[in-house]
Order: sequence, then C-alpha cells, then structure tokens
Amino acid sequence: MKLIITDTIFDQFPDLVLGVVILHDIDNSQNRPEITEMLRQAEATLTGKFGSTPVIEHPHIATWREAYRKFGAKPKDYPSSVENLTRRVLNGASIGHINNLVSLYNTISLRHILPVGGEDLDKIVGDILLTRAEDDEPAVFLLGEKEARAPRAGEILYKDENGAICRRWNWKEADRTKLTQETKNAFLVIETLPPVARDTVETAIGELADLVKQYCGGTVSTAFLDKDNREIKLI
Repeated sequence: MKLIITDTIFDQFPDLVLGVVILHDIDNSQNRPEITEMLRQAEATLTGKFGSTPVIEHPHIATWREAYRKFGAKPKDYPSSVENLTRRVLNGASIGHINNLVSLYNTISLRHILPVGGEDLDKIVGDILLTRAEDDEPAVFLLGEKEARAPRAGEILYKDENGAICRRWNWKEADRTKLTQETKNAFLVIETLPPVARDTVETAIGELADLVKQYCGGTVSTAFLDKDNREIKLI
C-alpha cells in the first residue's frame, strides 16, 4: 500500500510538502487525561498567536484559502481543517476528545497552525492518491453527515480504490476510514504550502511522532513527500 501524490497536484502546487507519520501495532484505546490537558494548553496558547489578527490573514491559513480557490472550492463555505479548528478555538470552544490519536494531531495542528489529519490503514483499499476527482467518483459519507455525496469533478481529494477518504483536500474526512479507539495501524499527514517553510513541517512531524510513540506505542516512522519524492510505502 502506497501514498501517492499525482502529477496534476504538483502542476498547480509545485512547492507542496507532506509530512507523514506511519503507525503500526499501536494502542489507541487507553484513557490518557494528560493528552486532553495538552490539547487544552494548545488551545490556550493559540489566542496569543493571533492577537487582533483576523483568522483569514494568518499566512498559514491564507495560503489554504488561496489553494482552495484555485481548485474551485469557496473557503467561506468549505474552510480548510486548520481554519475550522482555529476558528472554533478562538470563538471559545474546547475541542472534544474523540480518541488519543485525534487529540494528539489536533494539538499539533493548533501548536503550529497547520492542517493535520489521519486515517485507519486497515480500512483502506489499495493505494491512497492525493489527486483530482474524476467525474464519476462514488458518493461517500463524510463525518457527521447522514447523506452520501459524490465529490465534484476537479476537486482535490484523497481517495483509495473505494472512493474519497478526505474531500476538498483537507476539508472533511470520510466516515469509512476514520480513526477510532480500535485503530491499530494508521497514517497521519501534515500538509504545507508556501510561505510555510519545510523546517516547520519537519518540526511538527517530529513532535507528532514522538507524542504518538509515547502515548500509543507501536512502531512509528516518518516520511516526506514533495515534487521530487511523490510516493511512499505505508505497508
């Protein structure tokens, strides 16, 4: 099983960098209050990083709004995952604890103001592509939605042989491959576009890998994808 970024993505976003944490034989079932405490600390720190700066003007968020416009998605209607998470916190919400992996990647997302996500490898069929949607993509159920909907042709998405696993790049994940307390094998992804420097994603990936190893155990490895390295092996 591979994670592959297709040429059509780099044609429009040549400086895209993906950091990946690959996890095998982890334990995501334990109740670890200290993970929730780390998430709360990240929430508290976030406000100081913005001050009076509007969310949409932060360079780590503005770059995703521009990227979404380039592939035809309105960021006002379909905010990137990092914009959505940031807005919720700055509006006073506490991010709920779903499971350890999700809380850990949300912590890193807030610390570095970067989009972070993850999927259960045991629910993936075939290779995973970061690519553009065809005009005959199957309808999928997204998290929290009761109706299956098909991706729009041309939108950027992650997909496997059975369809989309994350729509509009990092807007919303599919229910089928979500991380749960029973997850044993997974991959986590941090995505960056200019002006975010490569060392920023490298630092964030290192922190995320260390946290997962500390709290979930198992075998943890990291990798990076860019225009010169467009695929990696996950299993």
